[in-house]
Amino acid sequence: MEGKEGRSRRNRESRLSRRQKLVLAAVAAVLIIVLIVGLGLGLGLRNRGGGGGGDDDELPPAPQPTAIWQPAVNTSWQIILNAKLDIDPNNPVVEPDVEVYDIDMFLHQNSRAISSLHKLNKKVICYFSAGSYEPKRPDSSKFPKEDIGSVLDGWPDEKWLNISSPAIREIMVGRMEIASRMGCDGVDPDNVDGFQNENGMNLTPQDSISFMTFLADEAHKRNMAIGLKNAGDIVKTMLPRMQFAVNEECAQYKDCTTFAAFVDAGKPVFHIEYPDGAPFDTDPEQKEEYCNAPGAKGFSTILKAMNLNFGAEYCDGRQVRTKVLRR
Repeated sequence: MEGKEGRSRRNRESRLSRRQKLVLAAVAAVLIIVLIVGLGLGLGLRNRGGGGGGDDDELPPAPQPTAIWQPAVNTSWQIILNAKLDIDPNNPVVEPDVEVYDIDMFLHQNSRAISSLHKLNKKVICYFSAGSYEPKRPDSSKFPKEDIGSVLDGWPDEKWLNISSPAIREIMVGRMEIASRMGCDGVDPDNVDGFQNENGMNLTPQDSISFMTFLADEAHKRNMAIGLKNAGDIVKTMLPRMQFAVNEECAQYKDCTTFAAFVDAGKPVFHIEYPDGAPFDTDPEQKEEYCNAPGAKGFSTILKAMNLNFGAEYCDGRQVRTKVLRR
């Protein structure tokens, strides 16, 4: 069969006209050109980005996701929320020489402080209030009136928010976007413990758990760490999703053991106390009590004035004045 089939094909070819042969030759030539061009394009595409010399070779690589920052227990820090850091970007120097700075996001939104701190190998946590309305923030006009509740005790300009509201959550996504664009390594969302206060919105612990889960997911999508601020009643539930805790006054209120779960899990507790006279004339008895509070072993403790200004004292006796810009 094979020989017969071959002979039949040759017989058909011998009967082809001259015109048919010319047509076939032209088609073959076109096919050869197409193959050559296709091969060239394939090689060119494989060589893009490999330093071949054309404009296409300069295409930037696709951005690669980075690991979410996980600070260690006993990480040193400073927190300043009422002023903008004063750092010369051409000759960055900052005092104290600690590993982490927690700063107000909106105050630094248009500054070079974060890039300057990064040049100094510092990590930056960006603070914003996630559970309260503040009238002087750039996005304050976006908050629906029906989602604004009672005044925070001691802070007459702030009011609790309905943290279950889709509108509030959308605003917080916008804040996460700002933090991400600024280059923040982590976020410090404040006032997520409305359920422990007279909030006017009937908030429950489950509301805060849902809200913090939402915030954690949004932070992690943007490769940022996130901390649980106070809210001791939900520590156990939220601990797996958090990279750190920020606690105020657990020594004064004798509940540091609640937050010790973070240290046990290898995560730091950035701990603030407000003793009388702090930070430059701290009451010695209070300092001793707050620095050695039951359950606070391994905490990153700092002693501050209530307004969280430029000054700080540490339990080893260091007193520091961070340089800030005057408002």
